[in-house]
Amino acid sequence: MTDVTSDAAATRLRRSPLHERHTALGAKFAPFGGWEMPLEYAGGGVLKEHTAVRTAVGVFDVSHLGKARVTGTGAAEFVNACLSNDLGRIGPGRAQYTLCCDDATGGVVDDIIAYLHGDDHVFLIPNAANTAEVVRRLRAAAPASVTVTDEHEAYAVLAVQGPRSAELLDALGLPTGHEYMSFSTATLDGVPLTVCRTGYTGELGYELVVPAEHAVAVWDALFAAGAAYELRACGLAARDTLRTEMGYPLHGQDLSLEISPVQARSGWAVGWDKPAFWGRDALRAEKAAGPRRTLRGLEAVDRAIPRPGMTVHVGDTAVGTVTSGTFSPTKKQGIALALLDTAANLADGDLVEVDIRGRRAQMRVTRPPFIHPSVK
Repeated sequence: MTDVTSDAAATRLRRSPLHERHTALGAKFAPFGGWEMPLEYAGGGVLKEHTAVRTAVGVFDVSHLGKARVTGTGAAEFVNACLSNDLGRIGPGRAQYTLCCDDATGGVVDDIIAYLHGDDHVFLIPNAANTAEVVRRLRAAAPASVTVTDEHEAYAVLAVQGPRSAELLDALGLPTGHEYMSFSTATLDGVPLTVCRTGYTGELGYELVVPAEHAVAVWDALFAAGAAYELRACGLAARDTLRTEMGYPLHGQDLSLEISPVQARSGWAVGWDKPAFWGRDALRAEKAAGPRRTLRGLEAVDRAIPRPGMTVHVGDTAVGTVTSGTFSPTKKQGIALALLDTAANLADGDLVEVDIRGRRAQMRVTRPPFIHPSVK
């Protein structure tokens, strides 16, 4: 955990419009994707923040996430010919998890949530560090009728997550009845915002896309009403433990230019029958041949916490690498995602060993999620 408040200016980290609110809550900050973001807050820490989301409601400032808008005649058709998933499966008012893949290799440039407003309007939320590259690739491919706009700092995003999240938004008069992976527009005390039935925790939750200049007002309204619902501010450390319990991939660790969606078992986010999308030929060839490694889950049998980069062994043979690893506050044990060689022929339930600083820790191969999801 690193407090980088003092040198943020020197490293030119971007700051959320809610930075002063985080400072007032005693946040510990860390650099993330070019932004200075709260890692955890005083008076609770990761365990209490994690538990709040699993049992009540927590709010995350995820304004570091990118925002890009694709508009113009044929915008949706253009996006569909670039990104992996099939926008034809959804209609306006729906969101879709999708991937921006490298056309030559099929490696993942980024994973993205696409919000379909209509045939001529798609709003994209990529990851912070990859926004400029996603926008660059889309702009380079866009026809004259389509405009790609980088709106990274124009909006804040607040993730309200947990079993009591709907109660809290109901108290503020915001819509909560829409289906998972859908969105609607609303106002809160005159502030226009988009309420998205999305999230990264495995719990019932919503993400509020708010004009950056109104972020403080929306944050304050949430906390003014939130005490009755045990609302807690949550940082990116708890976001990581929550998403790992669900087996959700993190770009740069579980997905990357070197880790394809076939290897990461993210083929469900690929429209295999579409006539065109970036990386189509490479991915179809890899799928047909079978990947040399696949992303699997590991649960610690010993008292051990796996971390990214640790080597997985069967006997004296190295068979893979941990990509994400943490202590699960819900299960009270170490858990991990790991890329394991398919040649090792490991089945769910098989035992492997992870090298933790020179000590071998026994772990069981499993299929995520590690906990029962309640997101829908």
